[in-house]
Formats: sequence, structure tokens, C-alpha cells
Amino acid sequence: MASVLKKQTFSKEQRQKRNYLIHWLYIRKEYDECLELIDDTLKKVDQLAEYPLFIKGLITRHQGKIHESLSLFQQAGQINPRNVETIKQISRSLFLLGRHKAASEVLDEAIRLGFTEDWEIWHNKGMCLSQLKRLEDAKDALMRANSIQRHDCTFIQLGQILTQEEKYQEAIDVYLEALEFSPENPELLTTVGLLYLRTGENFRAFDFLGNSLTHDPRNSKTILAAGSIIQDHSDMDVALVKYRVAAVQTPNSAQLWNNIGMCFFGKQRHVAAIACLKKALYLDPFEWIISYNLGLVHLHTEQYASAFHYFSSSINLKPDFPSSYMQLAIALSRLDDYDNACAAYEKAIEMDSDFLFHLNYAVMLVNNGQVDKAREQFDQFEALYAEADEETKNSDKDVGVMRSLLMNVLGRN
Repeated sequence: MASVLKKQTFSKEQRQKRNYLIHWLYIRKEYDECLELIDDTLKKVDQLAEYPLFIKGLITRHQGKIHESLSLFQQAGQINPRNVETIKQISRSLFLLGRHKAASEVLDEAIRLGFTEDWEIWHNKGMCLSQLKRLEDAKDALMRANSIQRHDCTFIQLGQILTQEEKYQEAIDVYLEALEFSPENPELLTTVGLLYLRTGENFRAFDFLGNSLTHDPRNSKTILAAGSIIQDHSDMDVALVKYRVAAVQTPNSAQLWNNIGMCFFGKQRHVAAIACLKKALYLDPFEWIISYNLGLVHLHTEQYASAFHYFSSSINLKPDFPSSYMQLAIALSRLDDYDNACAAYEKAIEMDSDFLFHLNYAVMLVNNGQVDKAREQFDQFEALYAEADEETKNSDKDVGVMRSLLMNVLGRN
């Protein structure tokens, strides 16, 4: 009887005071004390207190107890089914559990209840639909969110979908629009820079990446991208200085160690290059480009068996990269495996019309006495070489030298 009287005397004013204290403890991140007060409050009111349940749901989710948080938000939702904040948190917990369809349906219910002008609902719906691979519907939801209220996270999510669809220019346009409202956002600046880098506009990419670094000079992602552009222009020492800063922030980045390794390779420091690339491979054994680069370094140092091993590994991870087959063919030819080298060249040529493939194939055929077949490959090389622009022709001096030698050997002068 005493406990019943205690529950009855727990007045509305007392609840409000407790809710205030719960809120105060929560924003101070004093979670243990907050949970004690919540549990005591819920015990006094037979678990029928919306706000304590809501805050407990937030804390348990922060602690990684997603299922428990979902149950708590659903309890709070039963007490007040029209509370849009609770509905959004139910959806969020479902999303984190990978139940994207259910999360989207909960948001649909919020929209049916009349909450049509809440940007967060449309943003979260866009994220759910993106995970469900309904990309057009996802883009519509995200654009609806932006029409209500612009947020950087919505622009970023929309840009990611467009990038996924390989609509790079549209993605750039979305990010540039976002930068009109957040011109100093390093993440947006870096993302635009990376997209320009992907589309081959290196100067514009470097401009955005440099701007990003002025706002966040220790952003490892930005440093890595800027360093790769510097590295592409053969300024290995400056690139290594950049990478040294990034290594402090992300010492276990496979991509970083891969780039450092290729810097050392460019400086002809092969032992250091192999050491860095092997560290990158240890950190990410399924990244095909690291195996490919290890193959290049071993091929350059005449370790042909090791080169064969790494090129084979790269092909297993990414079988649609034609240059891997050409490099594998070179390694095989150095190992005197003529038949398999021919097969690798044929595979590379089947996948892509690159004059280098035909040139190297012709060289191998000449070295093996197959002059007639070499002439066929050289003629195909000449046809493709004639179509290339001057920049491409002059990018590798060895091509011109080898072309002249083959012309003499094959009587093509």
C-alpha cells in the first residue's frame, strides 16, 4: 500500500523537475548518474515516462546497445505516438541495425502524420533509400530535404550518390552549390578536389585541396590527395614532406604507405620502396594497386619471379585492369615462359587498344624470332601511335627509342 501511495504522490511538478535534472546530466555527459536517475524515475511511474525513456534510448545507443535503444524509443512512442523526435530516433536505430526498409517505413509514417517540412526526415529517408539501392528516389528525398533547409551533410550524401553513379560533373555541381553556403568546409573542399582529380583536372583539384588545407592543415585525406598530385608531377621530395605530416595523423593508412613507397621508387630508392609497399600490403592485403606497384618495383629490380607473384595477385583482385596483364607478360617473358607471355599480351590487347601493349609484344616476338608476328603487332602499334596526341607520344622517351630500333629490325624505315 505504501508503494502505491508513493507512486500517486509523484506529481507532475516533480516529473518536470526530474526531467530537467535528467536533461542537465545528459548534456553534461554524466551518463551513469543520468541512468540511475532515469531508472529510479521509471520505477516510480511504472515505466510510463516518455522523456526519461527517450534519453535512456539515446544513452544506450551511444553505448552501442542498439537493440535496447530501439526498444526504449518504441516504448516512448507508445506513450506519445505523434512525437516526431521519437519517430526519428526509432528510424535511426533501425537504420543502424541495417533494417533500412523498416527505417524508411517509419519515416513514411511521420510524413503521413503531417511532418512534411522536417528536413531531417527527408534526409534520413534519402539515406535509407540509398542503402536500398533506390538511387533515384534517394536523390528526390535529399533534394526535398535541401529545399526545406540546406545542410552540408545532405549535399554530401547527394554528391556521394551521383559519384556512385559516375556522374562526376553533376556531383561537382552539387558540392559547388554547397560551398556557396559553407565556403570554409574542409570536407566539401577536399571532396571537390578529389572529384576534379578523378576527372583529370589536376590544377583545379590542387586549387581546392590547397584551399582545404588552409582551413584544416592536418587533414590526412587532403594531404594524401595533394601529395599524389605533387607526386604525379615528379616532385617526390615535396610529396614526401606532405606525407610525413599525414603519417602522424594516420600511421596505419595503406594508401599513404603505398604513395610513400612509390615516391621512393621515383627516387630510385628501391629497398625503401619495397619496405613501404609491403607495409601497405600488410595493412590492406586486398588492395590491388599495392600488389601491382610491388610488381613494378620487383620488375624494375629484375626480380622477375617476385614480380610475377605480385602481378598475379593484382589480377586476382582486379581482373579488369589491362596493364596488369602487360606487366605480367613482361615478367613471364623474362622468365622464358613464351607461351604464357603471349597469352597475357593477347588478353591485355583484347581488353584495351593501347599502343604500348603492341609495342612490347612486338619486342618480345622479335627477341623470340617471330619476325612476321612482330611485324603485325608493330603495324598495329604504328596505327594507334599515329592517332595519339603529341603529349602522349612524348610522355615516355623509351617508346621513341624502341620504335626506332624496331623499325630498323623489321625493315619499316
